Amino acid sequence: MKRPLRGALAAVLTALAAVACLGLSTAPASATSRDATGVRNAAPAAPAAVTVNFAGTVSLSNCSGSLIRFPASASTDPALVLSNGHCLTSGFLDPGEVLLNQSSTRTFGLLNASGRNIATLRATKLAYATMTDTDISVYQLNRTYAQIQSSYGISALELSAAHPVQGAAIKVVSGYWKTIYTCNIDGFVYRLKEGDWTWKDSVRYTSACNTIGGTSGSPVIDTSTGKVVAINNTGNEDGGRCTLNNPCEVDQNGTVTVRQGINYAEETYGIGACVTTGNQFNLGLAGCTLPKP
Repeated sequence: MKRPLRGALAAVLTALAAVACLGLSTAPASATSRDATGVRNAAPAAPAAVTVNFAGTVSLSNCSGSLIRFPASASTDPALVLSNGHCLTSGFLDPGEVLLNQSSTRTFGLLNASGRNIATLRATKLAYATMTDTDISVYQLNRTYAQIQSSYGISALELSAAHPVQGAAIKVVSGYWKTIYTCNIDGFVYRLKEGDWTWKDSVRYTSACNTIGGTSGSPVIDTSTGKVVAINNTGNEDGGRCTLNNPCEVDQNGTVTVRQGINYAEETYGIGACVTTGNQFNLGLAGCTLPKP
């Protein structure tokens, strides 16, 4: 799991090199054709990619994260921060363990577009956390989206309500390392197993997203929409088989595949189905599939 910090010097050098990923990606120029009269017609251009930067991301003491909202969130709702379940200050959760509405005063460094820390945000509670089926933690803050926007000019990143798409261009934005990785969604993993933990329908990156320790909890942003589609959480470092820091892929027939150097994320589109008015978690809602305590 992508917590810091083995090989700190190498990680720093990698992070510095990856800063070059920051910037605007654009769609290829459109092709042209001629109609029956010989008039040149431009083919419809693909939508231009969204500029992705650090605005709305946060740094934790040991991981990365993001200020997030759901499509139905109101500006007056208490703001939320999303990170990994394995990034809790209390350590890893056991398989099957779920935390709901636990008191917390954890702090987060809010970043602006250039990656500068412009504010400290504080939680009032750990609204939800688990490492079962997925790997997420969601903190509720003591300020609303409107208050954060008014004070710092930063808007929350919106979680997509749709399943991510294979081949989509993505950026993984690490608030811890102030680094942006650029690649594509290579595919989806039926079951991703690491040590005692198993995650469902995980996202597999193409090799360009060579995320390192400290990138855990980074939002994975679809550059065609600017929305969060997953949360970075692990990668196979040494070629080990289903061990800590060496997750393996397990298909529906039980066949195990090891991909050394490949990294993964957990989808986020299903979280919103478990959240009701006021950004409050309600695991009894119809359509909510998050594990329950």
